[in-house]
Amino acid sequence: MKKDIEEKVKLRMSIFAPMSLIFISAIIIGLVAPEAFLKGMNAIVEFAFVNFGWLFQISGNIFLAICLYLMFSKYGNIRLGGPDAKPELSDWNWFAISLCAGIATGILFWGIAEPITHFMSPPDFLGLEAGSEAAAMFSMTTTFIHWTYIPYAMYGIAGVGIAYAVYNMKLPYQVSSVLYPIFGNKVKGTVGNIVDNICLFAMAGGVAAVLGVGTMQIASGLNVLTGIAASKVLWVGIVAIIVVTYIISSYTGLNKGIRWLSDKNSKLFLGMMVFVFIFGPTRFILSFGTQSVGHFIQNFFERTHYLSPINGSPWPRWWPIYYWAIWLAYAPLTGMFLARLAKGRTIKQFMMVNLVLPATFGLIWFSVFGGSAINLQMNGAGLWESIQQSGLEISVFSFLKNFPLSNLTSVVFIVAIYVSIVTLADSMTTTVASLSTTAHNKEGSEPPTKVKLFWGGIMSAMAIINLLSAGDKISGIDATKQIATVAGFPILFFMFFIAYATIKMITKQEKYDLAYYPKEAKNHSEMLEGKRKSKSKI
Repeated sequence: MKKDIEEKVKLRMSIFAPMSLIFISAIIIGLVAPEAFLKGMNAIVEFAFVNFGWLFQISGNIFLAICLYLMFSKYGNIRLGGPDAKPELSDWNWFAISLCAGIATGILFWGIAEPITHFMSPPDFLGLEAGSEAAAMFSMTTTFIHWTYIPYAMYGIAGVGIAYAVYNMKLPYQVSSVLYPIFGNKVKGTVGNIVDNICLFAMAGGVAAVLGVGTMQIASGLNVLTGIAASKVLWVGIVAIIVVTYIISSYTGLNKGIRWLSDKNSKLFLGMMVFVFIFGPTRFILSFGTQSVGHFIQNFFERTHYLSPINGSPWPRWWPIYYWAIWLAYAPLTGMFLARLAKGRTIKQFMMVNLVLPATFGLIWFSVFGGSAINLQMNGAGLWESIQQSGLEISVFSFLKNFPLSNLTSVVFIVAIYVSIVTLADSMTTTVASLSTTAHNKEGSEPPTKVKLFWGGIMSAMAIINLLSAGDKISGIDATKQIATVAGFPILFFMFFIAYATIKMITKQEKYDLAYYPKEAKNHSEMLEGKRKSKSKI
C-alpha cells in the first residue's frame, strides 16, 4: 500500500531543482574553498545584524503577543478542522512530539553551557562581576528568554495559521497556504513556489546547524567516556550514523517512528531532570529558580530589546540575534509539522500544548540544570575552566562528573542527544521531502524514500562542511551560529506576512472557514462567490 502511494507522489521540480542546485553548490564551495564559504556567511550575518537587528529583537515579542491574544480571546474556541473534527494523537503523544520537534536538542546542549557562560563571562557593557549574584540573575534571565516563550511563539503563530488554512479553509498542506488572505489563489502557483523554496532553504540550513552542534557534543561525550579524540573523522562518522537512523525512522511515518521516539525521549528528559533535582543542590535549585523566574519577568522587555547601538558590543549578534534567527529558520516548517498534528484541537489547546507547556518545561529544565551548574561552579567544581579548555560541548559531561553514576548518566545523556537529533531531523526531513514533492498536497501520503534519503544527505553534508570550514579562525559552535543566522534571515520578513494572514483569517471566520461555513462550497473561491451573490440579491 505504501509503495502504491509513493508511486503517485511526484517531484515538484519548481522546488526540488533550485534548492538542490543551491545546496549542492554550497557544498562544493565549502569543499573547494572553505575560507570563501565562511567569509560569505559572515558577510550575510554582519549585514543582517547591522541593518535588521532591531527587527529580530522586536519580532519575538510581537509573535508572542499575537499567540496569547488568539489563545485567550474568543477565537481560542475555534476547532481546527471544524466542530466535528477528532484528534489523531493522545494528549501525551501530542505534547511529547511538540517538545521534541521544537527545542529539545538545544536544551541538552545549552542547559549547562549557556547559564555557566553568562554567569562567568557576562557582557562588559553591564559592568557585572563574573560569578556574582547579579551575574547569575542576568545569566538565568537571558537563558529563559532564549529558550522558552519566544521561540515557541514563533512556532505557534506559524503552526496555527497553517493548521487553520489546511483544515478549516481546505487549502493544500503547505506553508504558502497560510498566505491565502493576502494573495488568494496565487498561493497555489508562483507565490506558493517562492514561499516553499525560501522555507525549504531555511529549514535545511537550520537542521544542518543542529546536526553540527549535536555532533560536537556527542563526540565530546565519547571522548570523556572512551578517550577517543573528538576529531573531524569522528564527526563525519557520528553524522553518518545519525542520518541513517533518522532516514529509517522517517520511512516508518508519523504514527510509528516519530511518535515512538518522542515518547521515549520525553521520558528520558523527565528522568534526567528528576535525577539532577534529587541528587543536586535541591534547596538551592528551588530558591534560585524562584528568584530567577521573578527576575526574568521583571527584566523581560529590557533584555529582549537590547542591541548596544552606542557601545557597539558584539554580544547581541552572537546570542539573541543568533537564537531568533535559528528559531525563525525552523518556524515555518516546524509550524507545518505541528499543524499536521493539530486537527480536532481548538486554538486554545494548540497554544497550550505547543507554546505554554513546552516553554514552561524549559523554565523548569534550565532552573534545575542551570541552577545546579551555577551552584557547582560557586563551590569550585571548575565547569567554566573545562569549557575554556575543551569548548562548550564538554560542559554537560563535566557537570555530570559531580553526580553519582557519572559514567552511566553520561551514556544516558549521549543517548538522549542522539535520539533528540534523530527525532528533530526525522520530522524535518519528512517535511522538507514532502514540500519538494506532491506529497504535501495528499493527506496521509509519504514522500518517496529516495527523496528523504537525498535531503538527509544534503543536510548532513551541510553540517559537516560548515564544521570543517571553521578551521582555526572560528570555533565550531560559532560556525553553526553563522549558518543558522544565514538560514533564518529571509524568514524574518516572511513571518510577518504569516502573522498578518493568520490574524486576518481567524478573526474573520465567517469569510474563510469552510469547515464551518457553508459546507456545500467545494473550495474557497466558490464560497466567496456564493457570499457575493447573496449580498447582491439583498
